[in-house]
Amino acid sequence: MRKSRFSESQIVRILKDAEAGRSISDLCRENGISSTTFYKWKTKFGGMEASDVRRLKELEAEHSRLKQMYADLSLENRALKDVIAKKFVRPDDKRDLVTYVRIEHGLSLRRACHAFGLSRTVYCYQPKASEDGLVIETLVSLAERFPRFGFGKLFPLVRRQQPTWNHKRVYRVYCELKLNLRRKGKKRLPSRHPEKLAVPAAANVCWSVDFMSDVLMSGQRFRTFNVLDDFNREALAIEVDTTLPAARVVRVLDRVTAWRGCPAKLRMDNGPELISVALADWAEQRGVVLEFIQPGKPTQNSYIERFNRTFRHEVLDFYVFSRLSEVREIVEDWVKQYNEQRPHESLGDLTPSEYLVFNSPEVSTFDWH
Repeated sequence: MRKSRFSESQIVRILKDAEAGRSISDLCRENGISSTTFYKWKTKFGGMEASDVRRLKELEAEHSRLKQMYADLSLENRALKDVIAKKFVRPDDKRDLVTYVRIEHGLSLRRACHAFGLSRTVYCYQPKASEDGLVIETLVSLAERFPRFGFGKLFPLVRRQQPTWNHKRVYRVYCELKLNLRRKGKKRLPSRHPEKLAVPAAANVCWSVDFMSDVLMSGQRFRTFNVLDDFNREALAIEVDTTLPAARVVRVLDRVTAWRGCPAKLRMDNGPELISVALADWAEQRGVVLEFIQPGKPTQNSYIERFNRTFRHEVLDFYVFSRLSEVREIVEDWVKQYNEQRPHESLGDLTPSEYLVFNSPEVSTFDWH
């Protein structure tokens, strides 16, 4: 269950104010909530005191835990009754029984192994006869002959003698023999000396990107990947999902550049998805400069941070989300409103779309949708 920004007493106070005759729209605006959130509270907590609301939440959490415990124990009990007459002593017998209850009763691997006292490692283990004698002999002889050669040098020599041997097999034996040479590699980090923040002279000169996160009512966390054009503060994309790895970030950027064109540079922080090889390759192929801010200095990426504040205030804190699809729908509508209807003081009270058309006529043919 998501932890609400409002305490039980605050929720009860808002509901009682509405019962006393105050306008619901005034209450929602005063407390920074949507009407949808208010009616969800009214349906669930109407007529309660703060202590009743607190106790209800505790009972719901306890009830959910007990239901899950009962379901797990009941399923495990039925599975054990089914195989109680069968003997299982050896690990092979236990493996067969684990497979049986997983298929017949739908137990997960973890619970099935726990019921029969079998380690998941033992269950997954598949013994194989060793056929690496010749590989070992070849590697040892070459390592003795060339003691300073690592795997990269030894493998071509091995392939000359045995062209059919796979590099993965040879490397596995190489590691088992502990022939690896210790080498202190140079740690390569991207440049952390970004240019001073300034308004670009045109669109697609600099995009800012960043991640945000929030939770659904069920407690499931989700993330958003935000892309902003620094020139006219236009929200180019807000991707929403439970996980957003580097490959997903690259796909989002490809989707945006398909209608917007490639930026000259991307300004970003030092998150793991943003310092990945996948994003570096994408930028190199398209001639995009990756500009990383210094760790611990979000002010060097102020445009996207200011946008994140607006997005948090007007969407993430304003709504209580039940489903991920609901988040995507609301975010899509808000992005359109943000780009085409919401005036910006920094743009002379123009919307991002208007500012781009008035200041960059050559890009007025962009497909805004």
